[in-house]
Amino acid sequence: MFFLEEGESALSTRRRFLSLLGLSLVSAPVLQAQSRELKRSRWDLMFHNEDPRDPDLRPDPSSWDDHTITAAWIGHATVLINFFGTWIVTDPVLSERIGVDVLRLFTVGPKRLVRPALQFDDLPPIDLVLLSHGHMDHMDTPTIRLFNRDTPVVIAKHTLDIIEDYGFQEIYELDWNEYAQIGDVRIEALEVRHFGWRFPWEEDRSRGNPAGRSYNAYLISKNGKHLLFGGDTAYQEYFRKLGERGIPIELAMMPIGAYDPWIHSHANPEQALEMCGHMNARAMMPIHWNTFIQSDEPTAEPMQRLLAAAGDDRPSVALTRIGETWRMES
Repeated sequence: MFFLEEGESALSTRRRFLSLLGLSLVSAPVLQAQSRELKRSRWDLMFHNEDPRDPDLRPDPSSWDDHTITAAWIGHATVLINFFGTWIVTDPVLSERIGVDVLRLFTVGPKRLVRPALQFDDLPPIDLVLLSHGHMDHMDTPTIRLFNRDTPVVIAKHTLDIIEDYGFQEIYELDWNEYAQIGDVRIEALEVRHFGWRFPWEEDRSRGNPAGRSYNAYLISKNGKHLLFGGDTAYQEYFRKLGERGIPIELAMMPIGAYDPWIHSHANPEQALEMCGHMNARAMMPIHWNTFIQSDEPTAEPMQRLLAAAGDDRPSVALTRIGETWRMES
């Protein structure tokens, strides 16, 4: 596990790296200046203008079998799932940039590093959209507006106002431990450790206001099989409740990036893997990395750390690249 050691701040990864370089004896003002430079560099990179590169792989949903479960990582927290013939997409973000949508003309915010593995027109007809919370890298309004208005949408508590004017006919706003039965798929909202405000001045559940914006993971169930979409979360032990319920999780889609310095709201790879153990997941799909620059860790580091932590259990890591596809083994 890679937890903060006693007395360490949330900048542990960076400081350990500086220590390895022999900088631990540098005076505090110099370290502070270096920290400011790292932060400045991060913000510079976030708003870079280079064209995104193409993904390594491109899934072919037309070849997927309706008699099993197949899932492909499209990028960031966007996963396309064929769940026994029900087509689901999680946190669909297909825009080149994420951020503030200005009069539906352009977006101000970070640009993708890697293009989506599929564009919207490449998607099959979608039966269900899952939105974990209102952050702009998970609830991308330019992408959401592309879906047919008769597509059911599941959202977190107190996020309806973000999309209520788009004309969707079925919106299920779920609080923790609530569920919706949509056709033959059951969606249960689960508690995670994160925050929900879309803009800093908004009310937020993480600040102790139960009426503030919330944030969910989802248990997805059909035909006696179960998937877990983790959305975004820091390390927490709420998923132990799933393990105690004896629910077999075929695939857990878990975030592994943006932990340095945001460890208080984003799990690191080792913590994500441990949470999969809490719920007894048979396979883990790592998401929420290598798509946007949102933090200080190198873009390749989350996967390197995850594979090192998995060790001999490497086959349980469902995929390692954007565009890769996982299929449930019979």
